[in-house]
Amino acid sequence: MNFKSLRFPGIHISLSRVQTLIGLAAGILSITGGLVAFFKPASDRGNLVAIVQDAKTQKAVSDATVEILTPADVLVTTLTPDSSGEASCTLDEGHYRVRVNHPRYVSEIRDVRLISRQNTEVHVQLRSGRSLGNAVRRVFHH
Repeated sequence: MNFKSLRFPGIHISLSRVQTLIGLAAGILSITGGLVAFFKPASDRGNLVAIVQDAKTQKAVSDATVEILTPADVLVTTLTPDSSGEASCTLDEGHYRVRVNHPRYVSEIRDVRLISRQNTEVHVQLRSGRSLGNAVRRVFHH
């Protein structure tokens, strides 16, 4: 069989011509995909990053629970910080509440406004729950 030219009934095409047509089609598809990505409307989403630390030691608290809520306190998602205390997610632009819980600390809530195509950082410093709990017990028991 001769691979330099392909024979179909009534058609005579050389292999180099087939390669040229395939290369041209691939190039057109590649350029079209790049243009579609470039002119695609911008997303209305932003990135929310919560940084959770111990208020006294400034060390990361990686085993806290970070809840992202709507202003009406409807749960959107729950996150767990990584070893550096950071938890992130991508959300639609708008207002949110960030609630951070941990059994050894007092819960903290922050209101944030997320802007599309921007990173919004929320720094949450957790305070020990024991000292506050003792103070509340002293107030109500005396």
